[in-house]
Amino acid sequence: MRALLTLILCCVAGFSAADEAPVGQHLDIELNAAGQTEDGCQLSFVLINGHAQDIEQAVFETVLFDSGGAVLRLTLFDMGELPAARPRVRQFVLPQTQCSTLGQILFNGTTNCTTEALAPTACMDGLVVRSRTDIKVLG
Repeated sequence: MRALLTLILCCVAGFSAADEAPVGQHLDIELNAAGQTEDGCQLSFVLINGHAQDIEQAVFETVLFDSGGAVLRLTLFDMGELPAARPRVRQFVLPQTQCSTLGQILFNGTTNCTTEALAPTACMDGLVVRSRTDIKVLG
């Protein structure tokens, strides 16, 4: 019984530590929500900079695809400053776009990845992307 209790406590401690720990030496981008507004589709992203150093500015070239796989448009998402090992939320409204028409978002590359101590490719190297919505995210 004591061994089982110890195992349970270790697992619970591991889950809470994993939620707070950096994700590794890369960026982690999650499409957390997509909601329709009167101005367009609002996308909410949660980002974690898993690097040991801050990123002063990260601007991504993204490609938006419709649900059939056709390119709707290319756009830039300026994620701004991303402090090391800290989550940040960024929201973007896609004017005159219905969320229901979006099928995929591709993080195609960066147009700016400004950092003092990291390589210029730090924003894309090992990039991890995922979605909590019906919209797929690729990187």
